[in-house]
Amino acid sequence: MAGNNLKVLYVSHTHPPRGAIMENVGGMQRVSLHLINELEKMQGVSVHQETINVSGKGWIGLSTFSFLLRNLFSLPALAKRVNADVILFSSMVTASLAVFIRNRVSVPMVTINHGRDVTLPNPLYQNFVPRIFASLDGVISVSSATREECIKRGMDPTKGVALGNGFNMERLNNFPDKLKSKNDLQEEFGIDLENKFLLLSVGRQVKRKGHEWFIRNVFPKLRKDLVFVVIGDGPEKENIRRAAKEIEGGDRIFLLGRQPDEILNKTYAAADLFMMPNIPVEGDMEGFGIVLLEANMARTPAVAADLEGIKDVITDGENGYRLPTMDDQAFADKINTILENGLTEFAEHTRSFVLEQFSWNNVAKKYIEYMRTVIDKYST
Repeated sequence: MAGNNLKVLYVSHTHPPRGAIMENVGGMQRVSLHLINELEKMQGVSVHQETINVSGKGWIGLSTFSFLLRNLFSLPALAKRVNADVILFSSMVTASLAVFIRNRVSVPMVTINHGRDVTLPNPLYQNFVPRIFASLDGVISVSSATREECIKRGMDPTKGVALGNGFNMERLNNFPDKLKSKNDLQEEFGIDLENKFLLLSVGRQVKRKGHEWFIRNVFPKLRKDLVFVVIGDGPEKENIRRAAKEIEGGDRIFLLGRQPDEILNKTYAAADLFMMPNIPVEGDMEGFGIVLLEANMARTPAVAADLEGIKDVITDGENGYRLPTMDDQAFADKINTILENGLTEFAEHTRSFVLEQFSWNNVAKKYIEYMRTVIDKYST
């Protein structure tokens, strides 16, 4: 490094183009966008991006393979051309390049990993994962649970750290008024929220999110003045829909599918509690749970499973509560208790706590500190 300047070559197959409007909820795309935006703002740091957003394309697998193949040949030369101090990969997928270019690159290589890109239950992939770790100089996991999964798969513990995600400070004050948001949701989706509490869940509808389990086992135990709204799409959609039809009170459950940020912000603001009732699923895991922070930013406390990356986001009594996974009575009791006791004060404290603890600016500073440490170690 020349003086204190840090030149980062960032490689990602899930990075939205500059100026893109993020219509998805959570996910690696949003994380990638916010992180790089913050790194680029920092004095003495320059970022050269070698990126694509394959999720916006029809053939995700083919687009990813094409991106990796191109960089297999071009990345070493690009690193030299931009005089990079470090190569930062956005996930284990892009970090797989390290195995093949290690002998052609003279700078350290670091990856971020998010959970499923470590635990994907494919035997061929799992056999390859230890080779990726061996070829890297540093590993940033988005949660302590994700780091532990890396260690189980052969990562040298001294090579990896856990650095959680953050939230976009610019969105902090962009949430609409709570009452107005409830009125807007009533008009737009026909949801009766008059004198009712609103529970909200946001995220991809996969088994680990626990939506079906929550609807079948917890919702019938909750007070009757509750409405449950679920935003997102995914392979578990029909199972969730079927569960809502088969339980008593299912007419108070609304599955809205994927929604744009405008609607998402309104539901965050209108909600009284955010639900993340994850269940353990072999080969899958919650890396961090960024939607929890987005809900907290809107003054919406969370009730979530005490599982995986959620442990790094929710602090009991501060921005929500973590409960034993699949303990339906514990979930029901905690939800009912929170709604009966000082919800308004808790909601305000939730926002203040998250503001103090999480921000992309602080996360980016930690990334820089870690990458400098890796560079210093590589140079000795």
